[in-house]
Amino acid sequence: MSKVIRLLHGEFGRVALLEMDAPLVTHAHHHCHILCKVAGPDIAFQVRGAHCPLTSDNAVLINAWEEHSYLHLPVNGESPILLALYLEPKWLASFSKKFLASSHPRFFSSNLSAMSAMQKQILEKISMELWWSDQITHDHLESLLLDLTATFMEDIGYISQGDLRAAGSALAFMDPRIRKAIHLMRTSPQGFSDISTIAKSVDLSRSHFFDLFRRCTGLSPVVFANVLKMEFAFDALASNEESLIHIGDELGFSAPSHFTRFFKQHQGVAPSQYRLQVEKTSKLDS
Repeated sequence: MSKVIRLLHGEFGRVALLEMDAPLVTHAHHHCHILCKVAGPDIAFQVRGAHCPLTSDNAVLINAWEEHSYLHLPVNGESPILLALYLEPKWLASFSKKFLASSHPRFFSSNLSAMSAMQKQILEKISMELWWSDQITHDHLESLLLDLTATFMEDIGYISQGDLRAAGSALAFMDPRIRKAIHLMRTSPQGFSDISTIAKSVDLSRSHFFDLFRRCTGLSPVVFANVLKMEFAFDALASNEESLIHIGDELGFSAPSHFTRFFKQHQGVAPSQYRLQVEKTSKLDS
């Protein structure tokens, strides 16, 4: 099982320092997702089916809603240590217009970016803060995250305002049945677990629904539903107000072990470990 070294949860999204020792199934996030290697052997992710190596000299950039997975291949018994950023598009956009399209699945023009000396310095600052600092001020962390994200945008390019408007136009022509299905999946508990019921509610057969959903969103409805499940779980675990049994039950799992297995397949760690390690930045501010 993978190990959480440090995990921060806040308005910016999530920042995690992880020792990876387990594969991750195909999944997605609504976040702007950045992966950097801090130590250990080189590894690779699959992003939309493409092989994306992660080394000390490059980062893997994953757009919102891009399917990706990790196949763990141990090298001489060593496990890689990664910095994983899951940045909220709304938070990014609140700082600059250049981040307005950060929720778009083509925001980063490439999934790979070479690491410059300056980027490595910022990466080292963030990693050392996470590893050694008892307290990290919210403003300081925000500044480092914004600096790192902006440098990747400058290096590989990102979609323009014109592209964003075109994306908005394309969204306007999304099949209304899929638009309704997405609304149901976001607002109805059954949307987390009963895809067949969702398909029936928009008058589509299961097979037609799967095909149309992927053509409209780039994701299967199962992967999309799993994103919603994980985001619900992250928030519930960070709030520390509900038991793991209750969270799993709300997500439609028939047994706690099923919820644990699902969470580990998507995050690499058990939900109990995630809850023990997660820190809300509001408690860290000075």
